Amino acid sequence: MGFVGTLTRAFMHGPNWQDAHGLDGFLELLDKRANVDGRKRGLITVSNHICVVDDPLIWGVLPLRYHFNPSNHRWSLGSYDIVFKNKAMSTFFVLGQVLPTHRLHKDPHGGPFQPTLREAVRLLSRPPFSPTSSALPVDRSFNSPDISDPFSSPNHHFTYTTDGIDTFPAPSAYATRQYSWIHIFPEGRVHQHPQKAMRYFKWGVARLILEPDVCPDIVPMWVEGNDEIMHENRAAPRWLPRAGKRCGVWFGENVGGESEGNVFHELRERWRRLVEDERRTRKPDQELEVGVLSEELKYGPEAMRLREECTMQVRGAVLRVRKERGLPDEDPKEGLVETWRAEGGKREGQMDDGSLIKDT
Repeated sequence: MGFVGTLTRAFMHGPNWQDAHGLDGFLELLDKRANVDGRKRGLITVSNHICVVDDPLIWGVLPLRYHFNPSNHRWSLGSYDIVFKNKAMSTFFVLGQVLPTHRLHKDPHGGPFQPTLREAVRLLSRPPFSPTSSALPVDRSFNSPDISDPFSSPNHHFTYTTDGIDTFPAPSAYATRQYSWIHIFPEGRVHQHPQKAMRYFKWGVARLILEPDVCPDIVPMWVEGNDEIMHENRAAPRWLPRAGKRCGVWFGENVGGESEGNVFHELRERWRRLVEDERRTRKPDQELEVGVLSEELKYGPEAMRLREECTMQVRGAVLRVRKERGLPDEDPKEGLVETWRAEGGKREGQMDDGSLIKDT
């Protein structure tokens, strides 16, 4: 983390220019979280996604001392088929606090209920994650009868699997990772739009807000300029980041926490009541662990409605930072899944609406 952070800061403040807005408030929040034992909740940062190397470039705004404290630095989600291709890359990105994420359109192990999302929910919570000290039910929620929950088996207490074959460290098993910080790009892909519009947000971000034991702090962000460093239409050599670019990162106000009247607090209360109602239908020995959901809590109409509302609220928070940056209001239809059919039905590349899409 320190090595990459040092290179990033040197690159963004040497051959490029990187402006930070609202950084003092964000650093104050990080400083309050420096004592792991004193943390009272997790932290989620969420932003638009305009470049394949947004992470780590956006963290070039952080002073160097923050890069050398991994227990108070971000965790992120990385595409399994891109950044976990082999042992060397997996090791690098695991050490870089990146969680392996499958894409549902490429892999049946993907989707909002994959094991990595369970791990992310736990990183935003505080152990223990077991409902009781007795033997726990096996979680077979991701279509593999051979996968057991890592915290149910003494042989896999500090690891988990994403597909029944691989093995990854389970960072949430360590006390130094309680109430961690997770950064997420809910668009799920790089989106370079001529009017700086965002794609619809995916529902995984809602799980990170609704399911932890305490409502996380939530800091929306807006990012600009990184797309000029690694534009999707760049000429050869494509692997070489461009220099001489001006970039910016805008930090919004913390919109999370447990304060009354907070929209995410209200959504979590509705989720809590839904969980309590569902729990009454189960036997005492069928209690679910943190991050594990029943079929009703996955696909029930109220559960899906809550995740949709939560996701739209998160997107709205990012749009408010976008507006504070000085950009005009976005067409409300931009946030709807149906709107993106206008892109032309392609997964990646130049879209019919003029935007550029890239899996990351």
